[in-house]
Amino acid sequence: MMNKNFLFIIGLLSASCSDKVSEVITVDSHIDINVLNFTDSLNYTMNTDTQFNLPKMIEGGLDVAWLVVYTAQGELNEEGYEAAYNNAISKFNAIDRLVNVYAPDQVELAFTSDDVRRILARGKKVIMIGVENAYSMGLDTSNVEKFWKRGARYVSLTHNGHNQFSDSNTGEFDGTSMHNGLSDLGKEVIELLNYYGIMIDISHPSKEAIRQMTELSKAPIIASHSSARGLRDHPRNVDDEQLNWIKENGGVIQTTALGFFLTDREDPPANMDDFIDHIDYMVDKIGIDHVGISSDFDGGGGIVGWEDASETMNVTSALRERGYSESEIAKLWGGNLLRVLNEVQEIATKLQS
Repeated sequence: MMNKNFLFIIGLLSASCSDKVSEVITVDSHIDINVLNFTDSLNYTMNTDTQFNLPKMIEGGLDVAWLVVYTAQGELNEEGYEAAYNNAISKFNAIDRLVNVYAPDQVELAFTSDDVRRILARGKKVIMIGVENAYSMGLDTSNVEKFWKRGARYVSLTHNGHNQFSDSNTGEFDGTSMHNGLSDLGKEVIELLNYYGIMIDISHPSKEAIRQMTELSKAPIIASHSSARGLRDHPRNVDDEQLNWIKENGGVIQTTALGFFLTDREDPPANMDDFIDHIDYMVDKIGIDHVGISSDFDGGGGIVGWEDASETMNVTSALRERGYSESEIAKLWGGNLLRVLNEVQEIATKLQS
């Protein structure tokens, strides 16, 4: 008969090993860019004064940076659509230069979770692309496929202001609505995003638009950079009902380190405790499988303790201090988002067949 102490030790080792089965891949799902930082004389291979660049990414241990093709909301006319499209293409081109011209030995563009693991195994960092504000697609829904081919793997239909596809959460400030949720064109785009395997980002649309998206989408959705309205009453945050929609849909909300989404304190500024409080709240409400992490660096994000990408490891330390296990940290940091990406792409394969 085996010694009881031996069995106890084996049990502890097994528990420890099972807790670390999941590899921690640190994924920041929302980082803004400026094309001025993608030139021969000034680019992310250098330690620029931005919150994100490759030296800071390496120093902080950030594995995957989701760079955002953001377009501000403009006029809903031909001139506005053309300018928005050109802005989006300039950002796709900028990311292409970073990956293929300035730093091909340091980074690579990923399109799938398998790509992420393959690139990391080769000792490189990973770049992925999200689109913030589908306004840049104009009225031409074939742009969904064009943006997908350029690497877009999530798309938010709107930003700050109603557009041709969807109402924005900004309507809550002034009591306005253009479509009572989604327009017919917006509903068509939801189908196309599902078809091409692009995740639907609900961080900026109105609550009614989000409700319609969760009903229409055949695939899980994400909020690429939002936090808990139950802790901070702001229209950009997600309330408890919306959190349940995300859970029922199988999606994920990427908690964002943007000060005024975390606290209404005017002084002192938001800090790591505030950030982890939102993670705790949402994990308690909808479970560890539906919560993730984002910074919104160079777009307003950054808190005391995670001011830029070089301090990324502080988030991991804070999660450990709150009692999260290594496997739970792996889910929060990237596992949940990559799981959703897998499911969205699997559903797309079925739709295309």
